Amino acid sequence: MKDFHYLIIGGGMTADAAVKGIRSLDKKRSIAIISNDVHPPYSRPPLTKGLWKGDEESTIWKKTEEHDVTIILSRNATQINPQNKTVKDDLGEEYSYSKLLLATGGVVNQLPFNAHGIIYYRTYDDYKTLREKTKVADHIIVVGGGFIGSEIAASLAMNDKKVTMIFPESGVGARNFPKVLSNFVTEYYKSKGVTIYANDSVADIENDGDKFWVKTKNNHRLHADTVVAGLGIKPNVELAEALGLITKNGIEVNEFLQTSHEDIYTAGDVANFDSPHLGKRIRVEHENNALTMGEMAGKNMAGARESYNHLPFFYSDLFDLGYEAVGELDSRLEIIEDWKDPFREGVVYYLEEGRVRGVLLWNTWGQVDHARELIRTKDQFTAKKLKGLLPK
Repeated sequence: MKDFHYLIIGGGMTADAAVKGIRSLDKKRSIAIISNDVHPPYSRPPLTKGLWKGDEESTIWKKTEEHDVTIILSRNATQINPQNKTVKDDLGEEYSYSKLLLATGGVVNQLPFNAHGIIYYRTYDDYKTLREKTKVADHIIVVGGGFIGSEIAASLAMNDKKVTMIFPESGVGARNFPKVLSNFVTEYYKSKGVTIYANDSVADIENDGDKFWVKTKNNHRLHADTVVAGLGIKPNVELAEALGLITKNGIEVNEFLQTSHEDIYTAGDVANFDSPHLGKRIRVEHENNALTMGEMAGKNMAGARESYNHLPFFYSDLFDLGYEAVGELDSRLEIIEDWKDPFREGVVYYLEEGRVRGVLLWNTWGQVDHARELIRTKDQFTAKKLKGLLPK
């Protein structure tokens, strides 16, 4: 039995932030991370952004090991006994804890085909595999037009690759952007050499040696050197369900990030938490949430009693376009657009019954806190009242 005061299951950005949160209050008691990754914690956003623009790979590492923590790699936690406060891994090793954090993240969604070699893009090893393939690959098919798909397609095109995107929506980012903006971004991608099959989906993928044949629902048959899929994740709740924790779109936590077992906490992509800004429970799969929630979970494990009332923001780079966003970006909501320069600089507001539920800051920077305040208030807004309200 290996004894630790703080035990963290999961080795991503949330785990690193939790370690730093613990160490801000507790410099001495032991911490361990059990991770199924072969690498210690690293930043994920550069995998679709900065590393393709020339940033050094050395910049992604979180340097968690500098905080007096035991990092156990290439292991899966398979069993938790909350009565004895022990965890067992897939090699039969047992660990004891006083406080436990489930930072288990998500499991990547996959296509229902037997073809081997599809890159389900999420990890540093996925980046390395794709980077190696781009040395010889010319044509790359990207499946998915959402957050990951749009970023990796842009990055590959900027690295002089022939890129084809396939997705069921009407345009790039159609679930989040207003229709006119999605249409603009889609045409912008085409102007950058990206071939787009919108309103379509993959019907089959077959191997052709080390290459691929991809058939779409609309009967297009495409040949590619590599296939990359950015299909999102589903929360990894297997351990939590086995424990009998409350799970619904993730693992439910209270305001202090505790699960229904008070000594077991949850944070990051897998956590379902109450948002006072939005007045409902949400789950967020972005860096800002992983870092802020992970840090607070660590502090609370170490004795703090802080409520998590943060509304996370997220950001993206699409060629030379960029944005920050906060709240609910749902194209089905009422949308009010305020463009300083149409589709180049402006603010998009998402409203429900007159209340601001989300804000898209399109090439508009330094306004996230102001956007949060608009979402927090219960005031009613009209297009006239929102015109010119941001930036401040």
